[in-house]
Amino acid sequence: MRVRRPLIDREKPPYALPTLFTAGTLFCGYFCLMKTVQAISLPPESAAMAARLYDHAAMAIGIAVLTDGLDGRIARATGATSDFGREIDSLADAITFGVAPATLAFAWGIRAPELRPELWLGKYLPSLGYLIAFLFMLCGAARLARFNVQKNPQPKNPGRPGKRYFVGMPIPAAAGMLAAVVHARGGIPIENWWPSGALWLGLMGLLSFLMVSNWRYSSFKDLNLMGTPGRGVVVIGALIYLIWNFSQPVLLLIASWFLVSGIYWRVAWLLKRDKTIPSAPEPAEEAEQSA
Repeated sequence: MRVRRPLIDREKPPYALPTLFTAGTLFCGYFCLMKTVQAISLPPESAAMAARLYDHAAMAIGIAVLTDGLDGRIARATGATSDFGREIDSLADAITFGVAPATLAFAWGIRAPELRPELWLGKYLPSLGYLIAFLFMLCGAARLARFNVQKNPQPKNPGRPGKRYFVGMPIPAAAGMLAAVVHARGGIPIENWWPSGALWLGLMGLLSFLMVSNWRYSSFKDLNLMGTPGRGVVVIGALIYLIWNFSQPVLLLIASWFLVSGIYWRVAWLLKRDKTIPSAPEPAEEAEQSA
């Protein structure tokens, strides 16, 4: 008697499920690029339409941050982790959080401002913008490569034992910071080079450095919202309500807080380290001790 094999292997992990979320992340990056291209193709009299397109591009990056966070958790929860999943996730992140936000940032904050050739900054900042936008993509790709090859990376300023940290700012968080600024302005591009254009370039440069740094950022992988019954539901529900009704200030506040947290921990660690290092004794004291 021939035993029929089941059509679905129930013991095989559902590899397709996390891959679908990765595909969603990649689609968001594609959507962001398309909306950015449409925005820069519009004539100056269509400024309101261009602002909406920039805003939609920024929101696509925000959605991608969510789907990127879910695909890894779903893969680990279902036992569907694989080398293929890790590689396609990195490629999707490089496009969605590297190429797409760099293109959006250049078109929205570097290309759009009115040029002031009579000013030194107005003359050279556009060329500098090309370099910094590329630097953002390069540092993001390096951040992803380092994450893939290092088995157990340790931050240069270690935190509490038992807690898990990212080494360097994750590329989705860096892209989310740029998108949050664009969304907070409703997609309305920066209008002048000084000081707005210069600050925008400075932010991109700072994010590029933080991605390849060894500074620690919380991974939130040890966060247990369900420890107390009902607490997780209340927290998630409140967060969804705030983002749904006040997305511009709330998302900018969250992104800014995460950005500043790594800098704060680094500075706090440096101050603590300096206090614990004993000062060198004076020469006279050394002579007395040797005597």
